Order: sequence, then structure tokens, then C-alpha cells
Amino acid sequence: MDPKPSSENDIARAHVWVKGRVQGVGFRAHVEFSARQIGGLTGWVRNVGYDAVEAVAEGERAKVERFIEVMKQGPRASRVDESKVEWENPTGEFREFGVRRSL
Repeated sequence: MDPKPSSENDIARAHVWVKGRVQGVGFRAHVEFSARQIGGLTGWVRNVGYDAVEAVAEGERAKVERFIEVMKQGPRASRVDESKVEWENPTGEFREFGVRRSL
């Protein structure tokens, strides 16, 4: 039997990293606000070092994909030079989307 093809309504989890000018430009607040605007996403965002932001988002695949685009774009004052996305198995461990303490 073939595995069920994934659809945009399937629950997905993405772990996203972006590098560039992402500190001091409201990047985390922008990502948190966008996740809440998209709706139905849970997870977190945090600074990593001086030039990177990391986030995990869970929700419907189409919404997670929209979230990834938000991360790659960033707020107006930012500049994303690199991005990396790893698709992971959803865990349902988060109740909402928020900002975590920086590493």
C-alpha cells in the first residue's frame, strides 16, 4: 500500500535557521507576530549568537510553509543571507507561539 500523500492540511513541523543582519531589527518580534497572524501555529523563535535566529513551528503544512517564507524575508530593516530548513516529525508539545531566551 502506498503511503498517504502529504496535503497542505497535514500537520507539519519545521526547524528554521536564518543568518544575516537579524539582531537589533525586531526580527524575533516580527516572526512571533507573523506566526500569530498566520494562525494555528505553535512553537518558538530565539536569537542564536550575534547573527542568527532559530525557530520551530508546527501547524498545517501550508501555514508552516508560509511561516518559512516570513523567516526568509524578515522585517524591513533585516537582511537574511542564509537560511536552512529541516522538516521534523510534529510532536504537539507547544501550546502557543512565543519568543525564547537567546542562546
